[in-house]
Amino acid sequence: YQLPGSNAIDTMKGATKLMDEIKARFPADLDYVTSLDTTLAVSAGIREIVKTLVEALILVVIVVFVFLQGFRATLIPLLAVPVALVGAFMVFPLLGFSINTLSLFGLVLAIGLVVDDAIVVVEAVEHHIEAGLSPRDAAFKAMEQVSGPVVAIALILAAVFVPTAFIPGITGRMYQQFAVTIAVSVLISAFNALTLSPALSALLLRPRREMRGPLGAFFR
Repeated sequence: YQLPGSNAIDTMKGATKLMDEIKARFPADLDYVTSLDTTLAVSAGIREIVKTLVEALILVVIVVFVFLQGFRATLIPLLAVPVALVGAFMVFPLLGFSINTLSLFGLVLAIGLVVDDAIVVVEAVEHHIEAGLSPRDAAFKAMEQVSGPVVAIALILAAVFVPTAFIPGITGRMYQQFAVTIAVSVLISAFNALTLSPALSALLLRPRREMRGPLGAFFR
């Protein structure tokens, strides 16, 4: 029997491996079949959410590029996504979490949230570059202006989701990983926006040049 708190998929894999080992000692005319495997639905759900995760990332790339109108500017918010998601995964073992449907769904939602802070930083730096400052000075000037709002946004979003983790009973346990996944991703995103994003902005951003060709006509 599966023990409370154990991973159903790992349990099923272990049971299947054990039965395969035992099957080697079965008589030639004896076989076994699995009559019920409830983990098939779980595995299918996880595969669908991973697919949704990839689709969401692609859509974020397209939307960010359309509005920032530059490859260099688009790269900075996109780097914030894997850093925030990997950071969230690193917290999972510390909190005793596992990768399941709800935690992956939380990551899907977090993809759209974690790019916001980096976009704010990039837009602020580009504004000062257009005003004539060097990329390095523009990054310093931008962070003087947007550090407070970035921290405030992260704390507000975390304050919205963290209380969900303290709901008692089975319902609270179900949504605990979902809420904490989003909250951790948002906080890591804010840290990125205060450190990684301005550093990348100073290195990558340059004064904008008028685009030519199909993209130039599209952005005009």
